[in-house]
Amino acid sequence: MSSADITGILDNSRELDRLRKEQEEVLLEINKMHKKLQSTPEVVEKPGDNSLSRLKMLYTQAKELSESEVNISTQLLGQLDTLMPSGTPGQHRRRIEGEQKKKRMKADSDITRPSPSLRNLLDSLANLKGEQVTARVRQEEAEKEEWVIVKVIHFDKETRVFEVLDEEPGDDEESSEQKQYKLPMSHIIPFPKRTDLTNAQEFPPGKHVLAVYPGTTALYKATVVQTRKVYNTNYFVHKHKSK
Repeated sequence: MSSADITGILDNSRELDRLRKEQEEVLLEINKMHKKLQSTPEVVEKPGDNSLSRLKMLYTQAKELSESEVNISTQLLGQLDTLMPSGTPGQHRRRIEGEQKKKRMKADSDITRPSPSLRNLLDSLANLKGEQVTARVRQEEAEKEEWVIVKVIHFDKETRVFEVLDEEPGDDEESSEQKQYKLPMSHIIPFPKRTDLTNAQEFPPGKHVLAVYPGTTALYKATVVQTRKVYNTNYFVHKHKSK
């Protein structure tokens, strides 16, 4: 056994430690992004927001680190095989490979499996079935998208796509048939529960909001000018945002 062999093994061991520390840091960042998207899913709609692209980059980085760990582990196995007594390498290698395989499977599972916070978000969205939500839709032959109130028919937790129903088509439409849409999570804003407003969002003056036209399911952009609390419920006065 030469000093060069030992040096090579130690170098690869240090590299493995570095890769694993980087993996832990990346997984922490991924969990932070999941929490951010859970608390403020509407942030992805803001101009210039890069939350989704950053999350994709983090997943890509985690995958690359996992693959690098496999490569370094394979090199270490080869180095150890050359140093072990004859007649035993196969047995030891199978044991080590089995341990490495379990670690890789766990790492892959940690990366691909949604975090608890994301699972909670998906479960809460699935529970919206039958409830009204705010949705951004594009009407046929319309140049711009608009926000309307729709009813949730189904939410697919795998594809993360909503199926919603517009129960009250506009008066200017030739057909009075109700319309269905398939929309991504970023196009949906749930309403706070009327029976539990403890987690309802605050709307300070100057806050941009979506307000409902009286007697319709259509919404428009508005700016809060005053808020007041009545019977433990927050109400706000707004002004129409000029276009």
